[in-house]
Amino acid sequence: MLYQGSCHCGSIKFEVEAPEQIQCDDCNCSICGKAGFLHLIVPKSKFRLLRGEDSLTTYVWGTGVAKHTFCRTCGIKPFYTPRSNPDGVDVNVRCLDPVPDNLLIIPFDGQNWEDNAHKVAHKSQEV
Repeated sequence: MLYQGSCHCGSIKFEVEAPEQIQCDDCNCSICGKAGFLHLIVPKSKFRLLRGEDSLTTYVWGTGVAKHTFCRTCGIKPFYTPRSNPDGVDVNVRCLDPVPDNLLIIPFDGQNWEDNAHKVAHKSQEV
């Protein structure tokens, strides 16, 4: 299915191709827990930014691999480049319009990221 999404103010719009039932990860790391990010990691070919490239700003820390992109107007993080899948895009399911009802939410222990990153490393691969 093709899903549409956006930031809060609408400056950023995107679409992502994903299954009808979305399986997403609920990470408990410090940034995801505070932001309420529900992870849908897809190959770059399944994601398209429709509007707002000039409205994005990026936050990088630690290894510098993850590129956390935010709307510079409303501060929402609708998607980013994850450290676990730098060849993919990680979409915040809560930024899909509307948020699908049929979600399968899987807990992910991001507080112990180094021990668990291998569990999501395959998600940006083409199937």
